[in-house]
Amino acid sequence: MILDGIVIKVRPFSLLVATGINQEGYREILGMELGNSETEESWSNFFKDLKARGLKGVDMVISDNHGGLVNAVERYFQGSTWQRCQTHFTKNILDSCPKNMQKDLKSYLRAIFEAPDISAARHILNLTLEVFSTKASRAMDILEDGFDDSVAVLSLPVRYRKRLRTTNGQERLNQEIRRRERVIRIFPNCESALRLMGALLMEQDEAWSTGKKYFEMDEYWEWKEQEQEQEQGQKHEQQCKMGRVAPIIAGV
Repeated sequence: MILDGIVIKVRPFSLLVATGINQEGYREILGMELGNSETEESWSNFFKDLKARGLKGVDMVISDNHGGLVNAVERYFQGSTWQRCQTHFTKNILDSCPKNMQKDLKSYLRAIFEAPDISAARHILNLTLEVFSTKASRAMDILEDGFDDSVAVLSLPVRYRKRLRTTNGQERLNQEIRRRERVIRIFPNCESALRLMGALLMEQDEAWSTGKKYFEMDEYWEWKEQEQEQEQGQKHEQQCKMGRVAPIIAGV
């Protein structure tokens, strides 16, 4: 599930939009709602509505690091992996870095995000910290603090990573919303905004559902099955260890 909020001309609201990739690999518009994109309450209400309408089985959520949004995701989608948008994350880091170092740092960040796995990414992270910690300490603090969430996508098979590591796809949808909105000076009320935006998003959803698949999902389901089998094996091993240790503890 990919999330974003876009400010439209219905003060003080933003349009909250959720898109997703279904089991067959097609993109869908999951829902929209007017709310404050900065508050946990607005996102929580949006998520409650999505779940009430049947949304379930969300494996990964991709979004920017809005505090209210992330807190709501943690509350309503427990067990889902949160992927922090790498585009926004890169901007946050570079904005805190001296300008004469930004180009070099951006190359290191790209190497982290394109690493073959999380272990390799962490190795490059450590190199980056060594190179830039003295002269760009604030940027390195941001990088180190957000590292794990920004590379969560590296746990997926390679073919799915590029499109799921950012909200860029959602940003393109926002651009289309903005283009349609420009013809209206300001919406007279919330209902008119929802009617126009709803019609646009229904049109986009139909185009996605009848167009080319966003992903071929065979490899994803094979990977997920292997992950579940591995997780079950680890749980079984832990239970066996507990069974062997328990009598010793009980006899103390």
